[in-house]
Amino acid sequence: MHPAWPVLIVVHAVAAAYSILFGAFQLLRRTKGGAVHRVIGRIWGAAMYVVILTSFGIRTLNGGFTWLHALSVFTFFTVSIGLWAARTGRIPAHRSYMTGSYFGILGAFVGVVAVPDRRIPQMAVNDLPGLVVWVACILLTAGFAVAGTVLLSRQKKSLRPAPSSGL
Repeated sequence: MHPAWPVLIVVHAVAAAYSILFGAFQLLRRTKGGAVHRVIGRIWGAAMYVVILTSFGIRTLNGGFTWLHALSVFTFFTVSIGLWAARTGRIPAHRSYMTGSYFGILGAFVGVVAVPDRRIPQMAVNDLPGLVVWVACILLTAGFAVAGTVLLSRQKKSLRPAPSSGL
């Protein structure tokens, strides 16, 4: 049976899952730059910073750091520069930094689940129903966040006054 999940690892895993889902949503959407993109982007950025910051509390069994910690330092800078690029209107740079950051977290995820002794693979072997419930909760809450953001954006658009004809 897998050992108990400390709060730090739970927060880290949930934020990482949200980062992967919201990042995929952003990359797959055709429309960029609108209200939905900005809101989901802020959620994604916050989740990324949570993943980065919590990663430094997760150490190896001997208390050391791994290549994933170096990736966290690098990702802190790429996400920060990407946000700054968006704020300053440098959209190609924003796109590049955010896309790179997203693929970095995907790489970290693959690195984590590829090691059989890690918690997620152990949960898949020893507590598959628990893992299924966990994944379903993440998918549902992320889906509700996206759906709510899209609906609020559409509602806000429909409440705007029609542009005047200038007559």
